[in-house]
Amino acid sequence: MRPFWLEQALLGDTDLTPALRGTRQADICIVGGGFTGLWTALQLRQKRPSLKITILEADICGAGASGRNGGCMLTWSTKLFTLARLFGETEAMRLIRASEDAVPAIAEFCRTHGIDAELRMDGTIYTATNPAQEGQLDPVVQALEDWGLNSWQRLSTVEVAARTGSARNRSGFFSPLAGTVHPGKLVRGLRRVALSQGIDIHERSPMISLVDAARPAVVTPSGRVEAGHIVLALNAWMPGLFPQFERSVAIVSSDMIMTDRCPDLLASIGLDHGTSVLDSRTFVYYYRTTRDGRLMLGKGGNTFSYRGRIVPVFNQASPYETMLTHSLREFFPALSDVPVIASWNGPSDRSATGFPFFGYLNGNRAISYGFGYSGNGVAPSYMGGQLLSSLALGEDNAWTRSGLARGPRGQFPPEPVRYLGSLLVRNAIRRKENAEDRHAEPFLLDKFLARFAQAAGKADKVA
Repeated sequence: MRPFWLEQALLGDTDLTPALRGTRQADICIVGGGFTGLWTALQLRQKRPSLKITILEADICGAGASGRNGGCMLTWSTKLFTLARLFGETEAMRLIRASEDAVPAIAEFCRTHGIDAELRMDGTIYTATNPAQEGQLDPVVQALEDWGLNSWQRLSTVEVAARTGSARNRSGFFSPLAGTVHPGKLVRGLRRVALSQGIDIHERSPMISLVDAARPAVVTPSGRVEAGHIVLALNAWMPGLFPQFERSVAIVSSDMIMTDRCPDLLASIGLDHGTSVLDSRTFVYYYRTTRDGRLMLGKGGNTFSYRGRIVPVFNQASPYETMLTHSLREFFPALSDVPVIASWNGPSDRSATGFPFFGYLNGNRAISYGFGYSGNGVAPSYMGGQLLSSLALGEDNAWTRSGLARGPRGQFPPEPVRYLGSLLVRNAIRRKENAEDRHAEPFLLDKFLARFAQAAGKADKVA
């Protein structure tokens, strides 16, 4: 099943590249044709125009998380405390600024190369939908203000309801440093630009083995690429191929629904813009409109996989469509008669810290990797391209010296404890937040178990 975004992006796009056949030589071989792999290739091309770069993609470019996410381009500013704890204040400030620079950089790239990705730089709003959620962002915003990094503006109750289109949002903060994008059109646009710049792309060419050597190689069903350096940009598919990463991430779904077109109705409730809206749950609800007048609503933290495997449900219609539709009607009673025309979901690689991590595989400096975006990868994948291109070229710069480039920081418990514990904690969080929605006191056990989600800040949550 192709997710809604990718199906739209593929309309009229029949120029699929051939599968790899035979043995090829390359300076850089990138495994994975999503945002991370394509940004890495394009930034390598910019740094070293003479490089021979090959991308291998198991399906078609964008078939993974890049073509099926919510299309919210968010920064890391609300992760300030966790960034500072992990990497120190100086690096935390650099990473926040880099994440804020990534959003306009993506917009500029689209303008320069004629990618119509329906990109809108309308900012984002983080909201509270019940009293228990109120004030969660206050300490972070104050710290950002103290550090001279604050872009967030507090909204009144009237303002937040008007700008989000829903009276369920009681309070909130707005930042202009965010955007929304059609993820399918963006990833296919990056692919087009990569091809135009002489980057070889072979779709339908899954990696079946990796030769871990001084000059490594990737083996596919009908071919082989030998390269000076290999970049593994597989994201949620990494643990299934490399068992050493099974405990580095938890694979969890983010599920989405899309309404039929209703532009006049959306405008009547104040949603005549591209601002993304996220609430303050542990597993957030998030929504935004599309340029053609639809409403997309999603929720993270639903299906957990065992041992980090990509299970079939990730490639099907969302099993939570009924729940999401009910939530959409609660947020927007005026849309009660608007049909939901599509649902889908996809795997998110949630790391123990909520941040991606990068490094050299098994200490081999000829093979690098990066994944773990934790549900916030549309804009940070641009940063991933900066870091991976630097690792591939052996550069000594702020990216290769970053704590992000030292591999995974922390692990989840082994199976079956992780899987069973994930379900236990997820269900406790649901009960706790349902009680808070009713303005009731949650059970003490549910409050205790919910702490294990380690959702220290808004952007550390699965979105």
